[in-house]
Amino acid sequence: MPWYLYLALKQLFPSGKWLSFFTAISILGVALGVATLVVTNSVMGGFGYEIRRMIIDTQGDVQIRARSLIEDSGPLLSSVAKVPGVVGVTPFAEGVGMLEYGRKPAFPLIQGVDVNRVNDVIPLSRFIRVGSLDELDDDTVILSSQLAYSLGVHIGGKVTISSPLLIERLKNDEVFLPRELVVVGIFEIGHQQLDSNTVLVTLRRMQDLYGLGEAIHGVNVKIADGLDADAMAARINAVLPEASDMRAHSWINANSEFLFVLQMEKNLVSILLLFIILVASFSIMSSLLTTVVRKTREIGLLGALGGRSREIAACFCVQGFLIGLIGTGTGLALGFGFLHLRNDILLLFTRLTGSQEALERFYQFSNVPAHMESADLVMIVVGTIVISTLAGIFPAWRASRLNPVEALRNE
Repeated sequence: MPWYLYLALKQLFPSGKWLSFFTAISILGVALGVATLVVTNSVMGGFGYEIRRMIIDTQGDVQIRARSLIEDSGPLLSSVAKVPGVVGVTPFAEGVGMLEYGRKPAFPLIQGVDVNRVNDVIPLSRFIRVGSLDELDDDTVILSSQLAYSLGVHIGGKVTISSPLLIERLKNDEVFLPRELVVVGIFEIGHQQLDSNTVLVTLRRMQDLYGLGEAIHGVNVKIADGLDADAMAARINAVLPEASDMRAHSWINANSEFLFVLQMEKNLVSILLLFIILVASFSIMSSLLTTVVRKTREIGLLGALGGRSREIAACFCVQGFLIGLIGTGTGLALGFGFLHLRNDILLLFTRLTGSQEALERFYQFSNVPAHMESADLVMIVVGTIVISTLAGIFPAWRASRLNPVEALRNE
């Protein structure tokens, strides 16, 4: 082992001690900074990941819409299904309606789905908690979990659904009676807004409620894994009729502004928290400078014995590197340990403050998601070690510049 490496280890880990006091403080500063960055990036990335997953699971990878109704959907579905890379297509119709049960009204979003095709694109069966999607027909309905709970309706209950078409018909002195449907299922996606405000009916029933005839509002498309959604949207647009106003949009393009805000928030928070690492680096620099001042005569003796300037400098750079390495490892353990217990900690916090409902209402999740990108983790680890090593450069330069004769005379 080179003497300067051995000396660096002895200064960090003196005989009879685990760590010197200044080393422990420096390592703790780095560890807290790394742990904070890991937790923040994971939670912010978790929210973004869950939102992206939820968009794809509820809308598909690509969505085709028009400014008006899509009247003849049969040829459209056939042509889109033949596009290379497309693995599923399903038409849909949607709108807001009034749902009533036991004289309790609600105004949910009504989704009309093609029961025979919807699972090819959107995994609705995976979200059904009670009942079955196979039981959905023109006389039945499936409710989201929070909506069913707020209305007090259970499987087998009968709800009444009406749409704005009722008012339009009344204006023309026509009678349009609300439709009475039997609840055959309850689903839960995991997103507060969707779970509290969504109703599933068949596409034919939705067309009846809104007087659409055979028209639809759009088509959801699923593409093969690994394909680029924007590139697939361009392929699909190439087969759409040129005279129509239909356009295919990828989930990325359709939600570009929202996704940009999410990414910007994550980056901004990471940059702000990076200052914790920078503050810790000043702590490392300060402790190493203190070592240089305290051991001036020893450094002069090393020079007098033949130690070269770069070897003396390497002794302090190695200390900065080791502090960064140990602090990063400790910070990763603290950060991932906190993430493992994050929901238990959140539950305790919300119980003490009574803020569970507020959390679900504003953040739309009952649990805190976590997802760490590999690139973010590498950047945190490498960045922290590099900054810690750089913090040792100035003390190393000071030590290497000491004149052995003058250093030995130092009192």
